[in-house]
Amino acid sequence: MRNKAQAAGKKTAFRSLLAYGKPHRRQFAFVFFLSLLAVAAELLQPYLVKVAIDDNIMAGKNDFRMLLIICGVYLLLSVLGFVFSYLMNNVLQFASQSIIARIRQDLFRHISRLSMSYFDRTPSGSLITHVSSDTESLNQFFSQVLLSLMRDGMTLIFIVAVMFHLDVELTLYCLILVPILFLIAIGFRRYMRRTYQNARTALSRLISFAAENLAGMSLIQAFHQEKEQKNRFADRNRAYFGANLKEVSTNVLFNRSFDILGGLAVAFVTWLGGNAVFHGNIEFGVMYAFITYIRLFFQPISAITQQWNTLQSATVSAQRIWTIFSAKPEVKDADDPVNVDPQSVRGRIEFNRVRFYYEEGQPVIHDLTLRISPGEMIGVVGATGAGKSTLIGLLCRFYDVRQGSVMIDGTDVRDIPQEQLHRLIGLVQQEPYLYSGSIVDNVRMFDESISREEVVRACRFVGADELICRMKDGYDTRLSERGSGLSAGERQLISFARIIVFQPKILILDEATANLDSYTEQLVQNALRVVSEHRTTIVIAHRLSTILHADRIIVMRGGRIVEEGTHARLLELHGYYAELVRHSRGKAESGRKGRELG
Repeated sequence: MRNKAQAAGKKTAFRSLLAYGKPHRRQFAFVFFLSLLAVAAELLQPYLVKVAIDDNIMAGKNDFRMLLIICGVYLLLSVLGFVFSYLMNNVLQFASQSIIARIRQDLFRHISRLSMSYFDRTPSGSLITHVSSDTESLNQFFSQVLLSLMRDGMTLIFIVAVMFHLDVELTLYCLILVPILFLIAIGFRRYMRRTYQNARTALSRLISFAAENLAGMSLIQAFHQEKEQKNRFADRNRAYFGANLKEVSTNVLFNRSFDILGGLAVAFVTWLGGNAVFHGNIEFGVMYAFITYIRLFFQPISAITQQWNTLQSATVSAQRIWTIFSAKPEVKDADDPVNVDPQSVRGRIEFNRVRFYYEEGQPVIHDLTLRISPGEMIGVVGATGAGKSTLIGLLCRFYDVRQGSVMIDGTDVRDIPQEQLHRLIGLVQQEPYLYSGSIVDNVRMFDESISREEVVRACRFVGADELICRMKDGYDTRLSERGSGLSAGERQLISFARIIVFQPKILILDEATANLDSYTEQLVQNALRVVSEHRTTIVIAHRLSTILHADRIIVMRGGRIVEEGTHARLLELHGYYAELVRHSRGKAESGRKGRELG
């Protein structure tokens, strides 16, 4: 039952993705027509030689003019075959690349709309594989398998038709080989599929191991594990080498089997045809044409069979891609959304008896109620796992509350369209993400409607202008992925400039100063004071020094608010916050002594 369900799922996925080919029906029909002409032009050439032999040379006519005409037609057919094949391949490639480009575009757009819970469950590496490798497997189906089915299928039909036209009895003898061919193809098919899958699995493990080691190279070198990891890589490399050799040897054995059969078939036709020619039953030209066609007969069968692995790979890829397309976002816009005017939003935030869990029976936020006034700066502290980041995720609506509500200016965030909600909230994370592109593009997030002057003004406002101007190309300096080459503080300043450019009404800093040295932290603190003016600001603090001047500090523990007040007020309570402060000072003192000893 399970195998049947999987097979049905593969067929459904493949049919669904084949629907992308419907807009290109005319192009595929044109490819079919061109394929028909190309095959006809190719297969008429041996027949012309047969005419030249039987109707001219063997007949004793020695008509030189007719031979020249036949040679001219032969040459014309060769040129036409080339032209038709060229056009066919180009039209098919255009159609297949257009289909795959659209699938990739839709796949990326669909992934970007999925809820954060999906990315919690799905490794980013597998999604990258789906967008790149799996779509490429589908491309091979459209550009290789489909072409082989059309061209090689028609070639077989044409060859058999021409052979029957030449001599029915000799054709029937030749067709005795067809069941043998199919038995060989079926026998090899399973083994070829297994060797192909083993090679792909070994390659996947090799790539995964290499990517994992490249990402953690600093740790490998720090613990002197280069030799151990080299040996482990060598094991995986040998496994892939062996699997790949087995796959290649299987394909070679399969192809050579067909070559041997082809040779036997030619010998068989030569023996039968030679006897028939000696007895005057058939003409010599017919025997020549038969030998040529029987040699051509094995090529399309071999080509179609070799596409089996590609077809299997494309089917699996189609199922994987369709699985992503089938995933629905858990966070959706309301059926009757409330449109809000960003200019009128004041930034009042309310958490009303909020309860949330990622997995049933394991609550992360317990019946939490919190009111934040417009323009107020709130610090949120607590140990790891207290629910600080989850609270922010609910406000940004990366997740929906299980019970209760989160409101902005009295409107439930679930009623605000997500695009508008995310415009209202500016989020600066511990590791701000920078993209491959110029500094200008990173500040305005590739939004061309934001002018360069606005970007420069924002960078000056947060104090990032000086460091940017020191760079070789200034604001046109190209950044690599994640902004490598910039310090953590420099990346944070650029992320603060984004806040100024997009002007959100609510600002959230999620551990934004956790990995900064004291000097850089001071720069970021100054930028924070600038960007938080006239904005409701929530600061999740790893370093308590970040929130000393907050209007209010919320202390969380086990998904609940256990203490609340100013820094001074909370210290007077001698409670959990005071304990966190003592712990933080102890770590700072330990770090200072360590640096002195160093």
